[in-house]
Amino acid sequence: MRFSGHESFPCRYAWLPKVLQAVVARPDLFSDEDAAMVELGIGKNMVRSAQFWAEAGGMIEQAKAGLAPTPLGNQIFLGDGLDPFLEDITTLWLIHWKLSTNASALLAWDYLLNRWQEAEFCESRVLAALKKEVDALDRKASDVTLRQHLSIFLHTYLATRARRGDISEDNLDCPLTELALIVKIGERDAKDSAGRREPIYAFRREEKPTVSHGLFAFCVNDFWNRRHPNERTLSVRTIANAHGSPGQVFKIPEQDICQRLAEIESITLGHIHNSDSEALPQLSRVAPLSDDALLAKAYG
Repeated sequence: MRFSGHESFPCRYAWLPKVLQAVVARPDLFSDEDAAMVELGIGKNMVRSAQFWAEAGGMIEQAKAGLAPTPLGNQIFLGDGLDPFLEDITTLWLIHWKLSTNASALLAWDYLLNRWQEAEFCESRVLAALKKEVDALDRKASDVTLRQHLSIFLHTYLATRARRGDISEDNLDCPLTELALIVKIGERDAKDSAGRREPIYAFRREEKPTVSHGLFAFCVNDFWNRRHPNERTLSVRTIANAHGSPGQVFKIPEQDICQRLAEIESITLGHIHNSDSEALPQLSRVAPLSDDALLAKAYG
């Protein structure tokens, strides 16, 4: 579990395309922070943050010469990529998927998306839960570190309200705010301070037409490869509710999932078959599929 490394900055719009282009031109760029600052046009802490988000989002990885694009990053951002300027909401959902299912899981993402069972949440209650989680993992993290980590999670999905006419780097929102995954639904009295109010949030648990059926099939296959590589079948309930599943990460209701799975056989050219048996609705897979085979379909 990771709860630091982002240097207190959410990901910015221009960072991922810039980082991908930079590491292609110079794989060892991030070993020289001064050179990276000049190349990317941002400060030292932001350089570290940009590298963090590019790695956590599955777009770059460690290589012998330094850093290199992953096959996914290459296919999306480089050359005649699927979305070289980060203009397609499919890419935003894909980044959200990678952040939420990364092998080196981000604590707030993993806990809130997969294990938070209540309909709503607020910062004080989540912080108490994260503290218990860190203690159970026998890790050390100060309250300040966990509060900052949770703040980054929230600012990844919630737009910042700046003063009118106030334009600065700190007020530039993360592109994932476009997903509208989290909404503010009210306020409550904060227990730690008399008279202070804290926001109450909730995940938007409804059909999400901007998650294309192709992207959903890509994520089902990715989930299958990572979590159940030796299984020939998966239940629909697993796709909807299991830890790190598309249903949990995208917060899609089970009825919408069933409708999407009705099309997965045609999208995967028969590699994944959907059994619509009422007794045991499940998927069966002939053989593991590569990400490349499905990624183009995710963009329609």
